[in-house]
Amino acid sequence: MLAGVDEAGRGCLAGPVLAAAVLWPDGQTLHGLTDSKKLSEAQREDLRAALEALLPAGHWAIGMASPEEIDRMNILQATYLAMHRAIAALQPAPEHLLIDGNRFKPYPNIAHQCEVKGDARFQAISAASIFAKTERDRLMLEGHAQFPHYGWNRNKGYPSVGHRQALELHGICSWHRKSFKWKASQMQLDFDRQDS
Repeated sequence: MLAGVDEAGRGCLAGPVLAAAVLWPDGQTLHGLTDSKKLSEAQREDLRAALEALLPAGHWAIGMASPEEIDRMNILQATYLAMHRAIAALQPAPEHLLIDGNRFKPYPNIAHQCEVKGDARFQAISAASIFAKTERDRLMLEGHAQFPHYGWNRNKGYPSVGHRQALELHGICSWHRKSFKWKASQMQLDFDRQDS
């Protein structure tokens, strides 16, 4: 059994980083399934509903790492943690992993291959991309209800102009990643530092 794995929220200033893992039978296809970033919110939600109807229970799973875990271990390691948590929740366990991107921390006893832009080339990864993105967007809408002044219903925690302005005005909240640079003079996220 092959599983696609992808993440959402790595470049955000707030909220957890999420990952999804999806068992994808050989030869299975779903029309319109592609990289979630190329789709509208409505298209992503429609595809998620189609995937939930298509896939048996246990064939998809979500994992996450909290802002506190991101701050403690850095965003790259937290992303691996979220991916590993998603993989661990799959039933049955996959035999091979397709990872979106160019790096991955090996999961014990399961072979993997990394695929740059894999979310647009492999439906297994595309499916994981849809689950990760829709799940994180839903979570950030819940956060918006608690902290509406950051505009997470629009920016989903990414460093938009409105989000940065709200940070300057209100400061950070418990959902923010304290290890990320967010002040107006520091808007370029330092991923080299975070990935070390």
